Amino acid sequence: MSKLHLVFGGRVNDPRTLDFNDLSSIEVVGIFPDYASAEKAWRAAAQRTVDDAEMKYVVVHLHRLLEPDLLAKPAQ
Repeated sequence: MSKLHLVFGGRVNDPRTLDFNDLSSIEVVGIFPDYASAEKAWRAAAQRTVDDAEMKYVVVHLHRLLEPDLLAKPAQ
């Protein structure tokens, strides 16, 4: 399975939190097959809104949500 990553963002109540103001206005930047491409997209989105302190973009590790048991297993 690919290590999928979701990048999204929107206006937050407090830039120190992930408390988004209006979930209907969340911008989904995209789903990416690896962290490097997700980080590149996140940086581009964040850079577009660098002057707006209430805008926040995040990278979510979808593969961790889809297969949480993989995190608990020791590497072989």
